[in-house]
Amino acid sequence: MKVLFITHHFGCLRNFDSAIAALADRGHAVHLAAIQREAQGGEELVRRLAERRDSVTYGWTPSVELHRFRTAQERFRLGLDYLRYLDETYAGAPRLRARAWERAPRGLLWLLRVPGASRQAARRVLAAGLRAVERALPIETGIRSFLDGHAPDIVLFTPLIGLGSPEVEYLSAARRMGLRTLFAVWSWDNLSSKSLLRDMPDAVTVWNDTQKREAIDLHNVPPDRVLVTGAQCFDRWFGRQPTRTRQAFCTDMGLPADRPFVLYVCSALFRGSPSEAAFVRRWINAVRSNPSADLRDMPILVRPHPSRLGEWDGAGVDEIPAVRLWGSNPVTAEARDDYFDSLYWANAVVGLNTSAMIEAAILERPVLTILLPEFQESQEGTLHFRYLLDATHGLLHASHSLEEHVGQLAAVLASRENAVARSRAFVSHFVRPLGLDVSGTSRFVDVVERVACAHAEAADSPPARLAVLTARVLMASSGRWPVTSLLRGPREQDEHARRQAELAENRRQEIRRLVGRRWRKAVSLPSRFIGERRLKAERRRERAARRREKRRRLATARHQRLRAAITARLRRVVGARQPIEPASRGGPS
Repeated sequence: MKVLFITHHFGCLRNFDSAIAALADRGHAVHLAAIQREAQGGEELVRRLAERRDSVTYGWTPSVELHRFRTAQERFRLGLDYLRYLDETYAGAPRLRARAWERAPRGLLWLLRVPGASRQAARRVLAAGLRAVERALPIETGIRSFLDGHAPDIVLFTPLIGLGSPEVEYLSAARRMGLRTLFAVWSWDNLSSKSLLRDMPDAVTVWNDTQKREAIDLHNVPPDRVLVTGAQCFDRWFGRQPTRTRQAFCTDMGLPADRPFVLYVCSALFRGSPSEAAFVRRWINAVRSNPSADLRDMPILVRPHPSRLGEWDGAGVDEIPAVRLWGSNPVTAEARDDYFDSLYWANAVVGLNTSAMIEAAILERPVLTILLPEFQESQEGTLHFRYLLDATHGLLHASHSLEEHVGQLAAVLASRENAVARSRAFVSHFVRPLGLDVSGTSRFVDVVERVACAHAEAADSPPARLAVLTARVLMASSGRWPVTSLLRGPREQDEHARRQAELAENRRQEIRRLVGRRWRKAVSLPSRFIGERRLKAERRRERAARRREKRRRLATARHQRLRAAITARLRRVVGARQPIEPASRGGPS
């Protein structure tokens, strides 16, 4: 069997590496394809998988050109996402609704201002119209060629439903080509805080009954297509043992090994949230100000989140005595060993809203949180966080102030039995609902094989004529100012206006510089003209002086040559006419 696994970037596959390895071990050929590149270790992860198993390959999807229809497709999806968040289900999640509003097309926002347009029935009509027009838009030929080239028996997708996710185009193309498709839920917030599932895959794998209810109620997935497998991404933590002793771990961390320590796990908060580094410093001060000596001197290990490392620069947290800031993204074997050891040897785990809380529960560690107003949008303002607070199967020991939290922390450290029982109950309900001894990875692989071998369903019915006509009009007018403006969201429109203002300011500055240069040239022309005349006169005088000097040197040379010639001639004349001595005139005596 040939399996094609399409993901946003390779870092998303860290939750499926065990399933990919299991598929390869069963003799299936698996090709991993990412749409975008990233720098958090995902490529290294898939490279190791490919090196260890010959049937695993990896690469990138084709670089699809941003043609004039893709922008319209993305805008229609963002409009559908915003209509989804207007439902009463998200009345208590204003940040999620605001995030969708920022991306929603302005034309849709204007339309919703019409009296009665925001009612539930009207929203359903709008959503149906947007879906129909979206289906009528063409598919990029490069995507179709990519799928034809691999000819897979089944195509897997994850995370698929991020806001404006490009994986949707591949799912739509695969559905129209009659390929078997499966959507693998990536994380515990995948179904409740992202975009809508539009093209319906042949199967959706979820962790538990809670996510199954989300898929049915929030995404209208038929119940027979939703398959509970358990959370395969957490299988690696069951039955695992630490790679070093507590003494060795504490020595490596620079923490005292003779006292229990608390692990603080950081979160990927919403953009614009307060700095978690500043909060951690407040939290440490609250713990250290407790009158109990056990808390006042307790060692603390802080793991920063990989996506928010910048806020720790200059925070000074690791300068506090018995506090260590340490940890990296757990995508390599060594990083995962370090991460597991930190959870295993910690006596309690504290955080705001992160999947590390679930991993701590698997290791039966007490998990605590503080519900503060400044982090309300990232905690109780999301649906998935409420599952951790559930009265029946909830995991967290929650408090509403630092003082109350410190008291809870002291109580949990003094007696852990109730906290351990709560963690076990949560894991049985949320992580491995089919049984603590049933691996989510094996169940996931069984589902993939079963879906791949099933008969292909009939292709979707063609879109309505009105939708096709609307799509053609949109394609014909794509790129023109009115249509482009209506498709932009408020945030993109503000960004566009900012860029236009910057361009206009740059043009004004350039004009000012050009006018200034010309003005300075005009003002300096007379003085420059006079200066040039003086310079020319000076140059003429210099040239005349050089000519006079040259003539003087030539005249001197001629004079010297003339004197030498006269002297030489005189010498020759004098030498030719030597005087003759007279003969003696005396006679005989």
